[in-house]
Amino acid sequence: MADETALEPAEAPRAPTAQEALLATVLGAVPEGVVTASRIARGEEVELRVRREALHAVLQMLRDDPRLAFEQCMDICGVDWPTRAARFDVVYNLLSLTHNHRIRVITETDAATPVATVCDLWPAATWFEREAWDMYGIVFDGQPDLRRILTDYGFEGHPLRKDFPLTGFVEVRYDAERQQVVYEPVKLQQDFRNFDFLSPWEGMTTLPGDEKVHLNRITRE
Repeated sequence: MADETALEPAEAPRAPTAQEALLATVLGAVPEGVVTASRIARGEEVELRVRREALHAVLQMLRDDPRLAFEQCMDICGVDWPTRAARFDVVYNLLSLTHNHRIRVITETDAATPVATVCDLWPAATWFEREAWDMYGIVFDGQPDLRRILTDYGFEGHPLRKDFPLTGFVEVRYDAERQQVVYEPVKLQQDFRNFDFLSPWEGMTTLPGDEKVHLNRITRE
């Protein structure tokens, strides 16, 4: 007797998401061994880790390949991992207006090894690279204007490094009375305060305008 059990239809393969398709295109375009890691972070952010020596070529490919067309460098920032030999992540956030997609490219370096500048690819990157140098001390090879941008010219150290000391340095501020920039020792002190944990409603016994009510209570008593 023939088996009359109906066969369940096979599930159709899932179509790749836009992020998966973008990642596949990028991985197919870069040479083998250039990308050390790749993922779709939080389900929607395409992320690549690229070898430092190949960074400039990869970023130029991402800009010039018409399938990708990342015309804009939106941001360059750093992340400090003091326990690593290559302690800094240099992060590039790119945007394609043509295809309406984004990508994050990350490379690693240390305090002495420079990263190739991308100001020849995106002129606005000069501002971002100056900020990364000022805050982290990341050196960009070929950057013609590597000056501090957020701190003063005479500032020592790089404030966003995680081993940057909070005391013993000087801070810079503008004194309106003296009408000049002044240097002062960093002071991170907090005066002693008594904290009560009552909510403001519990601690409030008399609301503005309730004075007559309390007077009436006293008179009746």
